[in-house]
Amino acid sequence: MTANIKKISLAFGSTGTEFEIPERNLASAILPSEFEIKEDRASLIKKALENPIKSRRLSEIVNPDSKVAIIVSDVTRPTPTAKLLPPLLDELYLGGVKDENITIVFALGLHRNQTEEESRKLVGEEVYKKIRCIQHDRKRCRHLGETSFGTPVEVFEEVADSDVIISTGTLEFHYYAGYSGGGKSVLPGVSSEKSIISYHSFYSKLFEGDPLSGRTDSPARQNIEEAARIAGLNFILNVVLNSKKEIVAAVAGDFIEAHRKGVEVVDSMYKVPVEPADAAIVSCGGFPKDINLFQATKSLENAVFAVKKGGVIVLVAECTEGIGNKVYERWSTECKTPDEAIQKFRKCFEFGGHKAATVGRAAKTFKLYLVSKLPDTESRNTFFTPVKSVEEALEKIFSENPDAKVHVMPNGGWTLPIMK
Repeated sequence: MTANIKKISLAFGSTGTEFEIPERNLASAILPSEFEIKEDRASLIKKALENPIKSRRLSEIVNPDSKVAIIVSDVTRPTPTAKLLPPLLDELYLGGVKDENITIVFALGLHRNQTEEESRKLVGEEVYKKIRCIQHDRKRCRHLGETSFGTPVEVFEEVADSDVIISTGTLEFHYYAGYSGGGKSVLPGVSSEKSIISYHSFYSKLFEGDPLSGRTDSPARQNIEEAARIAGLNFILNVVLNSKKEIVAAVAGDFIEAHRKGVEVVDSMYKVPVEPADAAIVSCGGFPKDINLFQATKSLENAVFAVKKGGVIVLVAECTEGIGNKVYERWSTECKTPDEAIQKFRKCFEFGGHKAATVGRAAKTFKLYLVSKLPDTESRNTFFTPVKSVEEALEKIFSENPDAKVHVMPNGGWTLPIMK
């Protein structure tokens, strides 16, 4: 009977997908704790800039001769940069800074370059016309020192040569750094390939330890913050988004203290107590979090906490740009089994290979299905079983266990299940 069937919509790329599930099989929808914001988003940002945490106002830090670098997120991140920049620029103007002394730098890390259209859309047409916008070049970096973890601090020279460095970004969970935001825009955001690989190489040492997502005390976060201090990061403006990608909180000021205040908001919204179920259906939350499999696996890493050992995870990720990393793609063809990927990762770190090992680790504990636009061969090579739809995955789950309880995670990239 239709009364016993629940229809559920999930984000898939820039559109969406729907499926039906018997209500008796639906354990829960794992959703963030949304809260109402009565003031407009521009006011939230302005208020954060006027009341910085453990810092002077930005307008008091700069002077009319200051050369300013503003680091912004690239196209793989959901940061609403076009909304952050106008109030941020107004604060700089209040301090006397001129447009010609400001440079906006897209933090690419090891990601691909953006198109001009993507860059223009990210910062907004008006800003793009009047402010110099450039992309991070990991081959043009200056050595500034070394962290206590042995990571060389090599920063894009356009940033290193600035008098004032400002970072913008979104605060959310991160599988390795604990959370995004803060100094992460410096390392790995605008660092050299050598620095980025050194930073990521610690993951092989921490890979089989306690989960790092949702923690601020991990070596990775400490490494990030040492590098940011050496680079001279002066000020951050970070925001927290709700499931509709709307700004619900903004923090500004010291790159550690302001970051931690934002983390408190993230935890209150996105850490969700759950009882592990037999299966979970997880959407990344749509574009850009499911732009490729490299990004989409971050949602898989959150979903594992919602499922019993031996259970099933169905990852719903469009992946229009394929696997998204050449090393990940190569490892996926070279490593025929999850164990091979894990053993290879233990012996030698290679950026991109860590994704093969991470998915391999999940595949040893759970049955993994993938609803995507990837060719079936690529899905299988990455240790997923390809399915055309969520319904097909559910048929397979219920054929083995008609009473299976299933969690649904519409915002897997944002939500971190915590065991009750």
